[in-house]
Amino acid sequence: MSQADIDEPDVGWVSDSVCVTEGISQQIQEQSAKYGVDAKTSGYAALTRPTELPEGWCLTKLGEIAEWGSGGTPSRKNSSFYGGNVPWVKTGDLGVKILSKTSEFITEEAVSKSSAKLFLKGSVAIAMYGATIGKTSILGIDATTNQACGVGQPIVQLTTGEFLYYFLCNEKDNFIAKGKGGAQPNISQGLIKEHEVVLPPLAEQQQIAAKLDELLAQVDTLKTRLDAIPKILKRFRQSVLADAVSGHLTEDWRGESENWNIALLGSICQFQNGFAFKSDWFGESGEYQVIKLANVKDDYLKLDASPAYLSKERSKEYLNYAADVGDLLITMTGTRFKRDYGFVCIVPEELKILVNQRVGRIIPVKQKIKGEFLLLYLRSEKFRQQFFIGETGGVNQGNVGSGHIKSCEIKLPTIEEQTEIVSRVEQLFAYADQIEQRVKDAQARVNHLPQAILAKAFRGELTAEWREQNPELISGENSAEALLAKIKAERESIAATKKTGRKVKA
Repeated sequence: MSQADIDEPDVGWVSDSVCVTEGISQQIQEQSAKYGVDAKTSGYAALTRPTELPEGWCLTKLGEIAEWGSGGTPSRKNSSFYGGNVPWVKTGDLGVKILSKTSEFITEEAVSKSSAKLFLKGSVAIAMYGATIGKTSILGIDATTNQACGVGQPIVQLTTGEFLYYFLCNEKDNFIAKGKGGAQPNISQGLIKEHEVVLPPLAEQQQIAAKLDELLAQVDTLKTRLDAIPKILKRFRQSVLADAVSGHLTEDWRGESENWNIALLGSICQFQNGFAFKSDWFGESGEYQVIKLANVKDDYLKLDASPAYLSKERSKEYLNYAADVGDLLITMTGTRFKRDYGFVCIVPEELKILVNQRVGRIIPVKQKIKGEFLLLYLRSEKFRQQFFIGETGGVNQGNVGSGHIKSCEIKLPTIEEQTEIVSRVEQLFAYADQIEQRVKDAQARVNHLPQAILAKAFRGELTAEWREQNPELISGENSAEALLAKIKAERESIAATKKTGRKVKA
Protein backbone atom coordinates (compact mmCIF):
# COMPACT_ATOMS: atom_id res chain seq x y z
CA MET A 1 0.00 0.00 0.00
CA SER A 2 1.45 3.36 -1.04
CA GLN A 3 1.23 6.69 0.74
CA ALA A 4 -1.46 7.67 -1.76
CA ASP A 5 -3.46 4.65 -0.67
CA ILE A 6 -3.27 5.81 2.93
CA ASP A 7 -4.29 9.35 2.10
CA GLU A 8 -7.17 7.98 0.00
CA PRO A 9 -8.00 4.56 1.54
CA ASP A 10 -8.88 1.48 -0.48
CA VAL A 11 -12.44 2.17 -1.58
CA GLY A 12 -13.01 -1.56 -1.88
CA TRP A 13 -13.18 -1.82 1.88
CA VAL A 14 -15.69 0.96 2.30
CA SER A 15 -17.38 1.10 -1.08
CA ASP A 16 -20.81 0.37 0.38
CA SER A 17 -20.63 3.07 3.02
CA VAL A 18 -19.05 5.64 0.74
CA CYS A 19 -21.56 5.05 -2.08
CA VAL A 20 -24.53 5.12 0.25
CA THR A 21 -23.31 8.21 2.08
CA GLU A 22 -22.41 10.12 -1.07
CA GLY A 23 -25.51 8.92 -2.89
CA ILE A 24 -28.00 10.13 -0.31
CA SER A 25 -26.20 13.21 1.03
CA GLN A 26 -27.45 15.31 -1.87
CA GLN A 27 -30.97 13.93 -1.49
CA ILE A 28 -30.99 14.77 2.22
CA GLN A 29 -29.71 18.30 1.60
CA GLU A 30 -32.34 18.91 -1.06
CA GLN A 31 -35.13 17.49 1.10
CA SER A 32 -33.91 19.47 4.12
CA ALA A 33 -33.93 22.74 2.19
CA LYS A 34 -37.30 21.99 0.61
CA TYR A 35 -39.05 21.20 3.89
CA GLY A 36 -37.34 23.70 6.16
CA VAL A 37 -34.78 21.53 7.95
CA ASP A 38 -31.67 23.48 8.91
CA ALA A 39 -28.58 21.53 7.83
CA LYS A 40 -26.44 23.13 10.55
CA THR A 41 -28.72 22.82 13.54
CA SER A 42 -30.59 19.74 12.33
CA GLY A 43 -33.77 21.40 13.51
CA TYR A 44 -36.80 21.93 11.31
CA ALA A 45 -38.22 25.38 10.77
CA ALA A 46 -41.29 26.38 12.73
CA LEU A 47 -44.17 25.61 10.38
CA THR A 48 -47.21 27.05 12.08
CA ARG A 49 -50.69 27.13 10.59
CA PRO A 50 -51.25 29.97 8.16
CA THR A 51 -53.28 32.98 9.25
CA GLU A 52 -55.28 32.55 6.05
CA LEU A 53 -56.40 29.04 5.13
CA PRO A 54 -55.94 27.78 1.56
CA GLU A 55 -58.96 28.12 -0.70
CA GLY A 56 -61.65 25.60 0.11
CA TRP A 57 -60.30 24.78 3.59
CA CYS A 58 -62.01 25.46 6.90
CA LEU A 59 -61.37 25.15 10.61
CA THR A 60 -63.43 22.66 12.60
CA LYS A 61 -62.97 20.17 15.44
CA LEU A 62 -62.03 16.51 15.41
CA GLY A 63 -65.40 15.68 16.95
CA GLU A 64 -67.08 17.03 13.79
CA ILE A 65 -65.25 14.79 11.32
CA ALA A 66 -65.14 11.44 13.16
CA GLU A 67 -67.13 9.40 15.65
CA TRP A 68 -64.95 8.94 18.74
CA GLY A 69 -64.95 6.22 21.34
CA SER A 70 -62.65 4.11 23.50
CA GLY A 71 -62.57 0.57 24.73
CA GLY A 72 -61.97 -1.19 27.99
CA THR A 73 -60.09 -3.96 29.75
CA PRO A 74 -61.95 -7.19 30.51
CA SER A 75 -61.35 -8.51 34.02
CA ARG A 76 -58.04 -10.32 34.30
CA LYS A 77 -59.60 -12.49 36.98
CA ASN A 78 -61.77 -14.21 34.37
CA SER A 79 -59.51 -16.47 32.30
CA SER A 80 -62.31 -17.11 29.79
CA PHE A 81 -62.03 -13.50 28.64
CA TYR A 82 -58.52 -13.91 27.19
CA GLY A 83 -56.90 -16.04 24.50
CA GLY A 84 -59.77 -15.83 22.03
CA ASN A 85 -59.78 -14.67 18.42
CA VAL A 86 -60.81 -11.02 18.85
CA PRO A 87 -57.85 -8.63 18.40
CA TRP A 88 -57.40 -6.35 21.44
CA VAL A 89 -55.33 -3.22 20.89
CA LYS A 90 -53.19 -1.64 23.62
CA THR A 91 -51.22 1.58 23.33
CA GLY A 92 -47.98 -0.37 22.98
CA ASP A 93 -49.31 -1.81 19.71
CA LEU A 94 -49.73 1.63 18.17
CA GLY A 95 -47.18 3.49 16.06
CA VAL A 96 -47.21 1.66 12.73
CA LYS A 97 -49.34 3.26 10.03
CA ILE A 98 -51.52 0.18 9.44
CA LEU A 99 -52.05 -1.98 12.52
CA SER A 100 -52.66 -5.50 11.26
CA LYS A 101 -51.81 -7.55 14.36
CA THR A 102 -52.09 -7.14 18.12
CA SER A 103 -50.08 -8.47 21.01
CA GLU A 104 -53.14 -9.86 22.75
CA PHE A 105 -56.57 -11.32 21.96
CA ILE A 106 -59.81 -11.54 23.89
CA THR A 107 -62.93 -13.67 23.49
CA GLU A 108 -66.43 -12.86 22.21
CA GLU A 109 -67.63 -13.33 25.79
CA ALA A 110 -65.21 -10.63 26.94
CA VAL A 111 -66.59 -8.20 24.35
CA SER A 112 -70.18 -8.82 25.47
CA LYS A 113 -69.43 -8.68 29.21
CA SER A 114 -66.97 -5.76 29.42
CA SER A 115 -66.50 -2.21 28.20
CA ALA A 116 -64.30 -3.39 25.34
CA LYS A 117 -65.82 -2.29 22.04
CA LEU A 118 -65.32 -3.50 18.49
CA PHE A 119 -64.10 -0.85 16.05
CA LEU A 120 -64.19 -1.31 12.30
CA LYS A 121 -61.23 -1.62 9.99
CA GLY A 122 -60.21 1.85 8.79
CA SER A 123 -60.78 3.53 12.14
CA VAL A 124 -57.87 5.51 13.60
CA ALA A 125 -56.59 4.82 17.11
CA ILE A 126 -54.56 7.23 19.24
CA ALA A 127 -52.88 6.61 22.60
CA MET A 128 -54.33 8.80 25.36
CA TYR A 129 -52.29 7.82 28.45
CA GLY A 130 -48.73 7.93 29.71
CA ALA A 131 -45.52 7.96 27.71
CA THR A 132 -47.27 6.76 24.54
CA ILE A 133 -49.60 9.78 24.20
CA GLY A 134 -50.10 10.66 20.55
CA LYS A 135 -48.96 7.34 19.05
CA THR A 136 -51.35 6.66 16.20
CA SER A 137 -52.33 3.84 13.85
CA ILE A 138 -55.04 3.02 11.32
CA LEU A 139 -56.81 -0.22 12.21
CA GLY A 140 -56.09 -2.65 9.39
CA ILE A 141 -58.48 -5.14 11.00
CA ASP A 142 -61.69 -5.04 12.99
CA ALA A 143 -60.46 -4.83 16.58
CA THR A 144 -61.29 -3.96 20.15
CA THR A 145 -59.14 -1.66 22.28
CA ASN A 146 -58.45 -0.95 25.91
CA GLN A 147 -59.50 2.29 27.59
CA ALA A 148 -56.15 3.98 26.90
CA CYS A 149 -56.88 4.12 23.18
CA GLY A 150 -59.14 6.73 21.66
CA VAL A 151 -60.62 5.61 18.35
CA GLY A 152 -62.02 7.83 15.63
CA GLN A 153 -64.25 6.37 12.91
CA PRO A 154 -64.06 8.84 9.99
CA ILE A 155 -67.38 10.22 8.78
CA VAL A 156 -67.83 9.03 5.21
CA GLN A 157 -67.76 11.75 2.51
CA LEU A 158 -66.18 14.17 4.99
CA THR A 159 -62.77 12.68 5.71
CA THR A 160 -60.71 9.50 5.34
CA GLY A 161 -58.74 7.29 7.70
CA GLU A 162 -55.50 8.16 5.93
CA PHE A 163 -56.04 11.92 6.27
CA LEU A 164 -57.11 11.60 9.91
CA TYR A 165 -54.07 9.43 10.66
CA TYR A 166 -51.62 11.92 9.18
CA PHE A 167 -53.30 14.85 10.90
CA LEU A 168 -53.05 13.14 14.28
CA CYS A 169 -49.38 12.38 13.60
CA ASN A 170 -48.81 16.06 12.86
CA GLU A 171 -50.51 17.04 16.13
CA LYS A 172 -48.63 14.59 18.36
CA ASP A 173 -46.57 17.26 20.13
CA ASN A 174 -49.71 19.31 20.77
CA PHE A 175 -51.43 16.32 22.34
CA ILE A 176 -48.37 15.63 24.49
CA ALA A 177 -48.38 19.25 25.66
CA LYS A 178 -52.08 19.05 26.51
CA GLY A 179 -51.55 15.81 28.41
CA LYS A 180 -48.92 17.16 30.81
CA GLY A 181 -49.71 17.43 34.49
CA GLY A 182 -50.88 15.00 37.14
CA ALA A 183 -49.32 11.76 38.29
CA GLN A 184 -49.77 10.26 34.83
CA PRO A 185 -50.15 12.54 31.81
CA ASN A 186 -53.23 11.79 29.74
CA ILE A 187 -55.66 13.24 27.26
CA SER A 188 -59.37 12.49 27.13
CA GLN A 189 -61.90 11.80 24.42
CA GLY A 190 -63.43 15.16 25.20
CA LEU A 191 -60.10 16.90 24.61
CA ILE A 192 -59.62 15.03 21.34
CA LYS A 193 -63.09 15.95 20.10
CA GLU A 194 -62.48 19.63 20.87
CA HIS A 195 -59.06 19.68 19.21
CA GLU A 196 -58.99 22.04 16.24
CA VAL A 197 -58.40 20.59 12.79
CA VAL A 198 -57.70 22.27 9.46
CA LEU A 199 -59.97 20.52 7.00
CA PRO A 200 -59.34 20.60 3.24
CA PRO A 201 -61.93 19.49 0.68
CA LEU A 202 -62.28 15.70 0.46
CA ALA A 203 -60.53 15.43 -2.91
CA GLU A 204 -57.58 17.42 -1.59
CA GLN A 205 -57.43 15.30 1.56
CA GLN A 206 -56.89 12.30 -0.70
CA GLN A 207 -54.15 14.15 -2.59
CA ILE A 208 -52.43 15.12 0.69
CA ALA A 209 -52.50 11.54 1.97
CA ALA A 210 -51.12 10.20 -1.32
CA LYS A 211 -48.37 12.83 -1.34
CA LEU A 212 -47.44 12.03 2.25
CA ASP A 213 -47.37 8.31 1.47
CA GLU A 214 -44.89 9.01 -1.31
CA LEU A 215 -42.64 11.46 0.54
CA LEU A 216 -42.53 9.64 3.87
CA ALA A 217 -41.74 6.38 2.08
CA GLN A 218 -38.75 8.14 0.55
CA VAL A 219 -37.67 9.32 4.00
CA ASP A 220 -37.99 5.77 5.37
CA THR A 221 -35.78 4.53 2.53
CA LEU A 222 -33.16 7.15 3.34
CA LYS A 223 -33.26 6.23 7.03
CA THR A 224 -32.91 2.52 6.27
CA ARG A 225 -29.89 3.11 4.04
CA LEU A 226 -28.28 5.40 6.60
CA ASP A 227 -28.92 2.98 9.46
CA ALA A 228 -27.04 0.26 7.55
CA ILE A 229 -23.81 2.25 7.33
CA PRO A 230 -22.59 1.81 10.94
CA LYS A 231 -22.50 -1.97 10.41
CA ILE A 232 -20.53 -1.46 7.21
CA LEU A 233 -18.05 0.75 9.06
CA LYS A 234 -17.75 -1.83 11.83
CA ARG A 235 -16.81 -4.45 9.23
CA PHE A 236 -14.38 -1.98 7.67
CA ARG A 237 -12.60 -1.37 10.98
CA GLN A 238 -12.35 -5.10 11.63
CA SER A 239 -10.90 -5.57 8.12
CA VAL A 240 -8.29 -2.93 8.87
CA LEU A 241 -7.41 -4.61 12.17
CA ALA A 242 -7.19 -8.00 10.48
CA ASP A 243 -4.82 -6.66 7.84
CA ALA A 244 -2.84 -4.79 10.48
CA VAL A 245 -2.11 -7.81 12.69
CA SER A 246 -1.58 -10.25 9.80
CA GLY A 247 1.02 -8.11 8.02
CA HIS A 248 -1.03 -7.35 4.90
CA LEU A 249 -1.34 -3.66 5.71
CA THR A 250 2.42 -3.04 5.50
CA GLU A 251 3.46 -5.50 2.80
CA ASP A 252 4.71 -2.69 0.56
CA TRP A 253 6.59 -1.02 3.42
CA ARG A 254 8.23 -4.24 4.55
CA GLY A 255 9.25 -5.52 1.16
CA GLU A 256 10.36 -9.11 0.80
CA SER A 257 11.75 -9.54 4.33
CA GLU A 258 9.18 -11.03 6.70
CA ASN A 259 10.68 -10.30 10.16
CA TRP A 260 7.49 -11.43 11.94
CA ASN A 261 7.76 -13.91 14.80
CA ILE A 262 5.20 -15.84 16.83
CA ALA A 263 5.21 -14.97 20.53
CA LEU A 264 3.01 -15.66 23.53
CA LEU A 265 1.37 -12.66 25.14
CA GLY A 266 2.91 -13.59 28.46
CA SER A 267 6.38 -13.21 26.95
CA ILE A 268 5.91 -9.67 25.68
CA CYS A 269 3.88 -8.15 28.52
CA GLN A 270 3.18 -8.44 32.24
CA PHE A 271 -0.33 -9.30 33.41
CA GLN A 272 -1.94 -8.31 36.70
CA ASN A 273 -5.40 -9.32 37.91
CA GLY A 274 -7.44 -6.61 39.60
CA PHE A 275 -8.16 -6.61 43.33
CA ALA A 276 -11.49 -7.62 44.88
CA PHE A 277 -12.34 -4.31 46.49
CA LYS A 278 -15.30 -4.47 48.86
CA SER A 279 -18.33 -2.55 47.68
CA ASP A 280 -18.88 -0.96 51.10
CA TRP A 281 -15.52 0.79 50.67
CA PHE A 282 -16.82 2.72 47.69
CA GLY A 283 -17.96 6.33 47.81
CA GLU A 284 -19.31 8.89 45.36
CA SER A 285 -16.01 10.77 45.58
CA GLY A 286 -12.48 10.01 46.70
CA GLU A 287 -8.79 10.05 45.82
CA TYR A 288 -8.82 7.09 43.38
CA GLN A 289 -11.52 5.76 41.07
CA VAL A 290 -11.95 1.99 40.98
CA ILE A 291 -12.12 0.72 37.39
CA LYS A 292 -14.83 -1.94 37.11
CA LEU A 293 -16.08 -4.00 34.18
CA ALA A 294 -18.56 -1.30 33.11
CA ASN A 295 -15.77 1.26 32.78
CA VAL A 296 -13.78 -0.66 30.15
CA LYS A 297 -15.19 -0.43 26.63
CA ASP A 298 -13.83 -1.31 23.20
CA ASP A 299 -10.97 1.18 22.72
CA TYR A 300 -12.05 3.66 25.38
CA LEU A 301 -12.27 4.11 29.12
CA LYS A 302 -15.76 5.17 30.23
CA LEU A 303 -15.08 6.80 33.58
CA ASP A 304 -18.65 8.06 34.04
CA ALA A 305 -20.21 4.56 34.06
CA SER A 306 -21.36 4.13 37.69
CA PRO A 307 -18.14 5.61 39.10
CA ALA A 308 -16.92 4.32 42.47
CA TYR A 309 -14.12 5.87 44.52
CA LEU A 310 -11.83 4.99 47.40
CA SER A 311 -10.72 7.48 50.00
CA LYS A 312 -7.13 8.69 50.11
CA GLU A 313 -6.38 6.64 53.22
CA ARG A 314 -7.89 3.44 51.86
CA SER A 315 -6.19 3.88 48.47
CA LYS A 316 -2.71 3.99 49.98
CA GLU A 317 -2.87 0.24 50.74
CA TYR A 318 -3.57 -0.71 47.12
CA LEU A 319 -1.40 1.54 44.96
CA ASN A 320 0.22 -1.53 43.39
CA TYR A 321 -3.13 -1.94 41.54
CA ALA A 322 -2.89 1.55 40.04
CA ALA A 323 -2.74 1.62 36.23
CA ASP A 324 -0.20 3.84 34.46
CA VAL A 325 -0.32 5.69 31.15
CA GLY A 326 0.11 3.17 28.32
CA ASP A 327 -1.18 0.20 30.33
CA LEU A 328 -3.99 -1.81 28.73
CA LEU A 329 -7.14 -2.89 30.57
CA ILE A 330 -9.23 -5.91 29.57
CA THR A 331 -12.60 -7.20 30.84
CA MET A 332 -12.48 -10.87 31.82
CA THR A 333 -16.10 -11.62 32.78
CA GLY A 334 -19.43 -11.34 30.94
CA THR A 335 -22.33 -13.41 29.65
CA ARG A 336 -21.32 -16.86 28.53
CA PHE A 337 -21.46 -17.50 24.78
CA LYS A 338 -22.44 -13.87 24.02
CA ARG A 339 -18.92 -12.46 23.63
CA ASP A 340 -19.96 -9.30 25.46
CA TYR A 341 -16.58 -8.91 27.18
CA GLY A 342 -12.91 -9.20 26.35
CA PHE A 343 -13.01 -5.48 25.58
CA VAL A 344 -9.68 -3.66 25.71
CA CYS A 345 -8.65 -0.03 26.07
CA ILE A 346 -5.43 1.84 26.78
CA VAL A 347 -4.92 4.25 29.68
CA PRO A 348 -4.59 7.50 27.70
CA GLU A 349 -3.27 9.86 30.37
CA GLU A 350 -2.26 10.19 34.00
CA LEU A 351 -5.28 9.04 35.98
CA LYS A 352 -5.74 8.08 39.60
CA ILE A 353 -7.35 4.69 38.97
CA LEU A 354 -7.20 1.30 40.66
CA VAL A 355 -8.06 -1.93 38.85
CA ASN A 356 -10.95 -3.97 40.25
CA GLN A 357 -11.41 -7.74 40.11
CA ARG A 358 -12.17 -9.35 36.75
CA VAL A 359 -10.44 -6.46 35.00
CA GLY A 360 -6.94 -7.33 33.83
CA ARG A 361 -4.03 -4.91 33.65
CA ILE A 362 -1.64 -5.57 30.78
CA ILE A 363 1.78 -3.87 30.91
CA PRO A 364 3.65 -4.07 27.58
CA VAL A 365 7.40 -4.75 27.62
CA LYS A 366 8.38 -1.65 25.63
CA GLN A 367 11.52 -3.19 24.13
CA LYS A 368 9.37 -5.89 22.50
CA ILE A 369 6.02 -4.32 21.69
CA LYS A 370 4.37 -0.93 21.43
CA GLY A 371 1.27 -0.55 23.56
CA GLU A 372 -0.65 0.95 20.62
CA PHE A 373 0.15 -2.06 18.43
CA LEU A 374 -0.78 -4.47 21.22
CA LEU A 375 -4.11 -2.63 21.52
CA LEU A 376 -4.80 -3.21 17.82
CA TYR A 377 -4.05 -6.90 18.20
CA LEU A 378 -6.21 -7.31 21.31
CA ARG A 379 -9.12 -5.58 19.55
CA SER A 380 -8.84 -7.79 16.46
CA GLU A 381 -11.03 -10.78 15.75
CA LYS A 382 -7.87 -12.89 15.58
CA PHE A 383 -7.26 -12.36 19.30
CA ARG A 384 -10.93 -12.51 20.32
CA GLN A 385 -11.25 -15.96 18.75
CA GLN A 386 -8.32 -17.17 20.86
CA PHE A 387 -9.64 -15.35 23.93
CA PHE A 388 -13.05 -17.05 23.95
CA ILE A 389 -11.57 -20.51 23.47
CA GLY A 390 -10.63 -20.19 27.14
CA GLU A 391 -14.13 -19.27 28.32
CA THR A 392 -15.39 -21.13 31.39
CA GLY A 393 -18.28 -20.58 33.77
CA GLY A 394 -21.89 -21.48 34.41
CA VAL A 395 -25.05 -20.99 32.40
CA ASN A 396 -25.11 -17.19 32.60
CA GLN A 397 -21.62 -16.00 33.53
CA GLY A 398 -18.56 -16.50 31.38
CA ASN A 399 -14.97 -16.04 32.53
CA VAL A 400 -11.55 -16.06 30.89
CA GLY A 401 -8.54 -16.39 33.17
CA SER A 402 -5.23 -14.58 33.06
CA GLY A 403 -3.35 -17.84 32.41
CA HIS A 404 -5.24 -18.41 29.19
CA ILE A 405 -4.81 -14.81 28.08
CA LYS A 406 -1.04 -15.01 28.56
CA SER A 407 -0.96 -18.22 26.49
CA CYS A 408 -2.58 -16.57 23.45
CA GLU A 409 -0.29 -16.18 20.44
CA ILE A 410 0.59 -12.96 18.66
CA LYS A 411 2.36 -12.48 15.34
CA LEU A 412 4.98 -9.89 16.21
CA PRO A 413 6.73 -7.55 13.74
CA THR A 414 9.69 -5.29 14.51
CA ILE A 415 9.17 -2.14 16.57
CA GLU A 416 9.71 -0.07 13.43
CA GLU A 417 6.97 -1.91 11.55
CA GLN A 418 4.66 -1.73 14.56
CA THR A 419 5.05 2.05 14.46
CA GLU A 420 4.19 2.11 10.74
CA ILE A 421 1.17 -0.14 11.28
CA VAL A 422 -0.19 2.05 14.09
CA SER A 423 0.21 5.14 11.91
CA ARG A 424 -1.62 3.62 8.96
CA VAL A 425 -4.45 2.27 11.10
CA GLU A 426 -4.95 5.67 12.72
CA GLN A 427 -5.30 7.30 9.30
CA LEU A 428 -7.73 4.67 8.05
CA PHE A 429 -9.80 4.86 11.23
CA ALA A 430 -9.83 8.66 10.98
CA TYR A 431 -11.28 8.26 7.49
CA ALA A 432 -13.99 5.94 8.86
CA ASP A 433 -14.68 8.39 11.69
CA GLN A 434 -15.28 11.16 9.14
CA ILE A 435 -17.84 9.02 7.33
CA GLU A 436 -19.46 8.09 10.63
CA GLN A 437 -19.83 11.74 11.63
CA ARG A 438 -21.35 12.59 8.26
CA VAL A 439 -23.82 9.74 8.75
CA LYS A 440 -24.79 11.04 12.22
CA ASP A 441 -25.34 14.53 10.82
CA ALA A 442 -27.45 13.10 8.00
CA GLN A 443 -29.47 10.99 10.44
CA ALA A 444 -30.20 14.04 12.56
CA ARG A 445 -31.57 15.88 9.52
CA VAL A 446 -33.54 12.89 8.25
CA ASN A 447 -35.14 12.34 11.66
CA HIS A 448 -36.64 15.83 11.46
CA LEU A 449 -37.89 15.50 7.89
CA PRO A 450 -41.18 13.65 8.62
CA GLN A 451 -42.47 16.33 10.99
CA ALA A 452 -41.39 19.10 8.62
CA ILE A 453 -43.15 17.39 5.70
CA LEU A 454 -46.33 16.87 7.76
CA ALA A 455 -46.35 20.52 8.81
CA LYS A 456 -46.03 21.62 5.18
CA ALA A 457 -48.89 19.31 4.22
CA PHE A 458 -51.28 20.86 6.72
CA ARG A 459 -50.39 24.35 5.59
CA GLY A 460 -51.54 23.34 2.12
CA GLU A 461 -48.08 23.75 0.61
CA LEU A 462 -47.75 20.20 -0.76
CA THR A 463 -50.92 20.53 -2.81
CA ALA A 464 -50.76 24.20 -3.88
CA GLU A 465 -50.16 23.29 -7.53
CA TRP A 466 -52.93 20.68 -7.46
CA ARG A 467 -55.40 23.29 -6.20
CA GLU A 468 -54.53 25.59 -9.08
CA GLN A 469 -55.15 22.78 -11.56
CA ASN A 470 -58.42 21.58 -9.95
CA PRO A 471 -60.41 24.64 -8.77
CA GLU A 472 -63.73 22.87 -9.28
CA LEU A 473 -62.82 20.20 -6.69
CA ILE A 474 -62.19 22.69 -3.89
CA SER A 475 -64.90 25.29 -4.37
CA GLY A 476 -68.66 25.58 -4.11
CA GLU A 477 -70.35 22.43 -2.87
CA ASN A 478 -66.97 20.65 -2.85
CA SER A 479 -65.38 23.04 -0.35
CA ALA A 480 -64.71 21.69 3.12
CA GLU A 481 -67.13 24.17 4.67
CA ALA A 482 -69.96 23.12 2.31
CA LEU A 483 -69.28 19.43 2.90
CA LEU A 484 -69.22 19.97 6.64
CA ALA A 485 -72.52 21.84 6.56
CA LYS A 486 -74.11 19.18 4.33
CA ILE A 487 -73.04 16.27 6.54
CA LYS A 488 -74.06 18.14 9.68
CA ALA A 489 -77.52 18.83 8.24
CA GLU A 490 -77.95 15.20 7.18
CA ARG A 491 -76.93 13.93 10.62
CA GLU A 492 -79.28 16.37 12.36
CA SER A 493 -82.11 15.24 10.08
CA ILE A 494 -81.44 11.57 10.86
CA ALA A 495 -81.28 12.32 14.59
CA ALA A 496 -84.57 14.20 14.43
CA THR A 497 -86.24 11.34 12.53
CA LYS A 498 -85.09 8.86 15.14
CA LYS A 499 -86.35 11.10 17.93
CA THR A 500 -89.76 11.47 16.25
CA GLY A 501 -89.96 7.75 15.66
CA ARG A 502 -89.41 7.07 19.32
CA LYS A 503 -92.19 9.49 20.29
CA VAL A 504 -94.67 7.87 17.89
CA LYS A 505 -93.87 4.45 19.22
CA ALA A 506 -94.49 5.60 22.75
